[in-house]
Amino acid sequence: MKRTASAEWKGGLKDGKGTISTGSKLLSNAQYSFGTRFEQGVGTNPEELIAAAHAGCFSMALSLQLGTAGLAPESIRTEAEVTLEKAGDGFAITAVHLDVAAKVPGADRAAFEKAANAAKEGCPVSKVLNAKITMDARLES
Repeated sequence: MKRTASAEWKGGLKDGKGTISTGSKLLSNAQYSFGTRFEQGVGTNPEELIAAAHAGCFSMALSLQLGTAGLAPESIRTEAEVTLEKAGDGFAITAVHLDVAAKVPGADRAAFEKAANAAKEGCPVSKVLNAKITMDARLES
């Protein structure tokens, strides 16, 4: 399976702007710029898209792990916070923090934590990131 996305950039780093599109067309010419990446401009940025991908991937991986343990999740909410820091002459994504809240009828804390840790390690987006990944996982009633 392969998925695609594209980006087009016009102009210099600080005065330029670009668009990002996905093969599914869910994002179609979504605006991004220096301001949306390093300030609080309107639009998206690569780190926000990585955070969305990681949150989505992790949530599905946790659902799989819980199902494998015979548990059926009612809901899984994941927020991913990506840290972009100055590194040498450029920047690097150094960390991702996953904040997870799940409703899983019949799950005990130990089974939930085991599934959450396995999902954190096994999620394909976790595997591709060269960053420290931390997690807070809460089992809600």
